[in-house]
Order: sequence, then C-alpha cells, then structure tokens
Amino acid sequence: MKILPNEISTLLQKEQVFDKDILFWMVCDRTPDGGFVDTYLILCRDRLITIGSGREPSKEKIYKGYAMPRKKKSVEPVQSGEWTVEAVPLERIESVSIVNLVASGLIVVKETEERIAAAFTNGHMGKAARLVSLFTKLKKSEELNSQDLDDEQEHTSCPKCGMIYPEEGRQICPKCMKKHAIFARLLSFAGKYKGSMFLIVLFMLLNSATGLVIPYLQGTVLFDQALGGKGSFAGQIGLVILLIIAFRTLSLVFGVWFGVINARLAANVAFDLKSSVFSAMQRLSLNFFQKKQTGQLMTRVNNDATELQFFFVDGMSYFIVNAMNIVGITAILLYMDWKLTLLCFIPLPFVFLIVKKVFPRLWRLSWRRHRKVSAMNSIISDTIRGTRVVKAFGKEQKEMERFHRSNVSFSDAEQTVNKLGSTVFPVLNFLTQTGGILIWAFGGWMVMQGEFSFGKVLTFVNYMYLLYGPIQFMNNIVNWWSHCMTAAQRIFEIQDTVPEIAEKADAVELSAMKGDIKVSNVVFGYEPNKPIMKNVSMHAKPGQMIGVVGHSGAGKSTLVNLISRLYDVSEGEILIDDINIKDLTTASLRKNIGIVSQDVYVFSGSIAENIAYADPDCTVDDIINAAKIANAHDFIEKLPDGYDTIVGTGGHNLSGGEKQRLSIARAILHNPKILILDEATASLDTETELQIQEALDSLIKGRTTIAIAHRLSTLRNADYLVVMEHGKVVEDGTHDQLMEREGIYHGLVKKHDEALKMNEVIIA
Repeated sequence: MKILPNEISTLLQKEQVFDKDILFWMVCDRTPDGGFVDTYLILCRDRLITIGSGREPSKEKIYKGYAMPRKKKSVEPVQSGEWTVEAVPLERIESVSIVNLVASGLIVVKETEERIAAAFTNGHMGKAARLVSLFTKLKKSEELNSQDLDDEQEHTSCPKCGMIYPEEGRQICPKCMKKHAIFARLLSFAGKYKGSMFLIVLFMLLNSATGLVIPYLQGTVLFDQALGGKGSFAGQIGLVILLIIAFRTLSLVFGVWFGVINARLAANVAFDLKSSVFSAMQRLSLNFFQKKQTGQLMTRVNNDATELQFFFVDGMSYFIVNAMNIVGITAILLYMDWKLTLLCFIPLPFVFLIVKKVFPRLWRLSWRRHRKVSAMNSIISDTIRGTRVVKAFGKEQKEMERFHRSNVSFSDAEQTVNKLGSTVFPVLNFLTQTGGILIWAFGGWMVMQGEFSFGKVLTFVNYMYLLYGPIQFMNNIVNWWSHCMTAAQRIFEIQDTVPEIAEKADAVELSAMKGDIKVSNVVFGYEPNKPIMKNVSMHAKPGQMIGVVGHSGAGKSTLVNLISRLYDVSEGEILIDDINIKDLTTASLRKNIGIVSQDVYVFSGSIAENIAYADPDCTVDDIINAAKIANAHDFIEKLPDGYDTIVGTGGHNLSGGEKQRLSIARAILHNPKILILDEATASLDTETELQIQEALDSLIKGRTTIAIAHRLSTLRNADYLVVMEHGKVVEDGTHDQLMEREGIYHGLVKKHDEALKMNEVIIA
C-alpha cells in the first residue's frame, strides 16, 4: 500500500492508529459544493476516519501528466487546527455508498441518517469503489483475502518523477526507465543469432584488418622504400603494387561475405521481431484492444520492429567493429608518433560534450514523432474501415481536413528531428575532420624540418581518413541509439502488459464438458462503480436452451461475454460443470464454447477458409456438411468460384444473411458443448430469418444454448426464459409462466405482437 504523507501519519498516531491498523485509505479531492480540497478517508477494522483540510478550497484544479521531482525536505510538525479528524466506529455505520455525479462522485455514510463524508473527481472512482467494497465485507464479517488488501489502484504513477504510467496496471515509466536496462534486454534477444553475428563480426574484422595494411603499403612502403630505394622493398614497385591489389581483393571478399550473411540475418530478425510482437498481442485481453486504435498497434508491429532490425543488423556488429577499428588505428597512430596523434584528438572533447547534450533531446523528439505517426496511422485505418459511413454522410472533405491536421503535426515533429540531426551531425563531422587538417599542417611542417618522411606523413593521413568512418559512425550512433531504444521500449510495453484475463498456473483442463452453467450473484462493470450487472443469477442445465430477453442496455450481451470469459466478473462467480471458469484453462473454455453473434466478421480469404477457421484440420466434406446444415450450401454453389470464392476485404461482398449462415457453419464445425446466440437473427428480413432459424434449430440440438434476441419469436423453442432490466434479472420462468404473471415479459410480447401486426399492415 502507498505510504501516507508524514503529517497525516502523525495525526493518526495521536489517535492511536498506526500503519498496521490501516486496511485502506484514499484521497478525495473535492468538496460537496464544487471546490477542490484534499480529504483523507482511512478505513480500519474498527473505525472509519475522516481527515479534512482546514484551508480554503480552490476554485479550479489543474491536471498534469507528471509532476516534477522535488528535493526531499525534512518533515515539519503538523500545526494545530490545520486538519480536522473524525473517527466513527464501524458498528455505528449502517452503510457506505457512492452517488455518481457528472465527472465526479460522493461518498455517503449512513448512521442514524445519511451524510456526505467526502467528494471526489472521477479519477478516484476506482479507489472509492474499493473502499465501499471493503467496508461492506467488514460489515458482513467476511474474511478479507490478500486480493482484497492488494492495493493495485495506487500503482498508477511513477513514484520517482510522478509521471502517469502510459499503460494502466503496468508500472513502467518511460522517463525513468534505465536505458542500459533496455539495452541489456535487447542483447538477450541476440542469443538466437549469435552464430550469424559472430561470423559477421569476424568477417568485418578481417575486412578491417586487411584494409589497415593498405595505407602502410601505399605510404611508407611505396614512397619511402620502393620509390625511395630504402628498406626491404627497395626498388620492388611491382611487388608492392601486387600486395596492395591482393589486400584490397581480400578486403573485398571478406566484405562480400559479411554482406551476404548480414542480408540473411536482417530478414530473419525482422520476421522474428514482428512475430514476437504479434504473438504478445494475441495473449492480451479484449479490453486492451478496445482501448487501442488499430493504427497504433500496426505502427508497433511494423515500424518499431523495423527499427529494432537496425539494432541487430546495422548496429551491434558495426558498433563492435568500428570500436575495434578506432582502438586499432589509434594504437598504430600512437606508435607512429604520439605527439601528432594527440594533436589530432584535440576536437574530441567538444564532440563528447555535444553528444551528451543532444542525446536526451533526440530521445524525447523520437517519442514525439512516434506518437504523431501513430495518430496519423489511426486516422488512416479508421477512415478506410469506415469508408461506407464517411461517404454516406458526405464527410470526405472533413476526413481530408482531419488527416491534413494530423499530417502537418507529424511533419512538424519529423522536421524537428531532422533539423536537429542536420545541424548537429555536420558539426560533429567537421570537428572530427579538423584533426586531418591539423595533421597536414603540422605533418607538412615536420617534413620540411626533416623530422618526418613524406611517406610516413601520407601513411599517417591515410590512417586518419580511415579513422573518420568509425568516428562518424560513433557520432551518428546517437541518432541510431535513440530510435532503437524508443522502439524497443514500445515493443517491451506490449510484451510486458499483463493480460487482465490471465490463466492460473494450475488451471483445470476440462476435456469432456457437460454444459452445466451456474451464474451466481454476478456483479460487473466496465468502469469502477458503474455496474452493468447487479447480482445476476441463472442456471442452465446440460442440453437446455435458455432465452435472455430485455430492452437494449439491459446487460444481455455483457452476460454472455462473462460466461465466455472475455471479461472477468467483479463479484460473484460463474461455474461450468461446478468449476469456476477462472480455474479452467483458456483453451478448454474456448474449445467448448461457440458464439454466433449479430456482428459477423468475414476474414479475407475463400468461403472454405472462413468456414474452416474453427477447425483448420477439417476435410472438404466436413466444410460442405457444415454449410448444408447452416443452409449456406445453396448460395455458396451459386457464387462465381463456389467454395473457393474470395470474400472479405477486396473480395466478393456477401449479404448480412449470407454472412450469418457462414458464421453458423463455422460454429457447427467448431462443435461446441455450449452455444451462445447473441442477436443471431437481428437485422434480417423475414424469409432470411426463417432460413437462419432453421439452421439454428439444427445447431442447438444436444447443446446447452444461451440465446439473446429482440425478436421474441426466435425464442419459441427455449426451455426457460430470463428477463433482464437495468442489469438485473427481474423475471424468470417458461413462456407460459411469464405470460401468466403479466409482468415485464408480458409487456414485451404484447409490443412485439403489435409491431408485427403493424408491419403486416404496412406490407399489405
């Protein structure tokens, strides 16, 4: 649990309340009349303590993404009268509840009468909901487990700098993350490619080693010995030329070898990185994808993986070789003349100073550019996917303007990065090349003084030029490092994200499922303290068909999403064959549950591939049989290429009824023990609905079926009906029993019949 401020802890100690006595605490940041002031609510096992600030509430509150770190100050004693403390024994409190307001809420405590204990903005809604939940359990004398006391809500911002974490529930701060830790983690990926990287580095070193001999042959050996008539190669000009050609050829061969291996490694690295990111996405929960835009995720799979490809292919190997080249050439230069060598290294301190200043700014600008390109990709993705809506409302110009604004924003970010690079790196290159100018100046003067031979100066200058390449690479490595580390950080964010729907280590593998479903007192909400489901209970026996009816927004689809564990319940439990679905393996759960919904997605591919998606190992006969049961075989045969007709993106357009029958065929091939029909016949004409209904009747035989439908006629075969209203089960029973009660279901049936009669009149 996050530690209370020292002044609040001091006040509590005066009340004989210590850290070990506190179960939960939260800060409420509003006053009931709309001002802003901090109020602390502290829940203990025997009392609820309210600590209010005595200062005047402010009229406005400024929200910031992060707070700048401040130097630690010594804790000053709390002045009397600054805070007010009120402790109420839990036995005096009947209930604690939350009242939802617009963008805020109230915590209401009921003793003999109700009173407002504190108010808060919506950002604290999750903590308020936990406070109420813990109080309720204490009041009912229920045992608190470790999950109840684990304060996950506190881990929302970096304790070091105060920056809000980019991903909820993942405590990684981009600002404070140690860059060398990312680098070390990236190196762990190199293990798979260490053989190829070893050969690349080896051939690059051989390429460099053979290249290092050439300046010596072209300078000292050719001019001072062969042409000067001195030394071992006196007068042997032809031999020296042959040696130069031989070493150049060897250098070329080694360069070609490492280039070929490097090209193969580049393709393999890109493949593995993209597979790694995509695989990491697949294990994440549905809620993760609902919070992300398609364009952002595509950017991470494509752009970031490509950036990291450069790390392995053009980064690591070249860095090692260039570093060794710098060491080797420097050693040779120092051996030749240490004074002249130190002279040419005079600009290097200025280079290091500029690099130190530029590095952090490049890091931040790379993040900014990534955010802009992600936003632009999201607009492209949304517009393409929503083309029908865009054209239906004639909003092409608006979309062009929206894209233009995003494109301009990205262009500005890109230009900022490029301007910085175009300014800094030429300056760095100029500084490093200044050493060559100094060599020519002082070397030439030493030749004139007779202290140096011309061949030795030429050799020295040639080595200096060889040194420029590695030093230039080291200058540009700032830019390379910046791109690679930010890309790695974003990829690791995906890989480190913890799925909200996680499988237990000792999960039960249920191979043969009966299909007995028990929903017991389930409470669930997509947002804190805004439950969609409120103490919902139902029981579906094996082989039964349960119909779920109710108005839109009653919680019907949410119920089936919870049964298939696309989300986890907040309270209560869902049992299948008397086993909590949280204790089942995800594979056994998905294997035995099939869903046919109103929104049918058709993948880009053939009809046969779309049906076989449920069971890729099935035979052609299995596909045709499933299509026949689903009443899809006839329309498929009329398509241009039959079962090989390409549908989906860029393929043949199917009608709503045809897509629905494909979905049913897919479910038949899946052969689940539990079948969920979520508005499977919605938005279809009467004739198509009858065909779909006939296919569904074949599908539900021998399976436990939960069917949701607005058209009550589709539930005529249901064994049992559950009526939902505002997230609660308000009625249940057979059709005849519910009609006799003349309640909500009776009213729905009457309205449905009236609508059908009106439709018949209109058609007539």
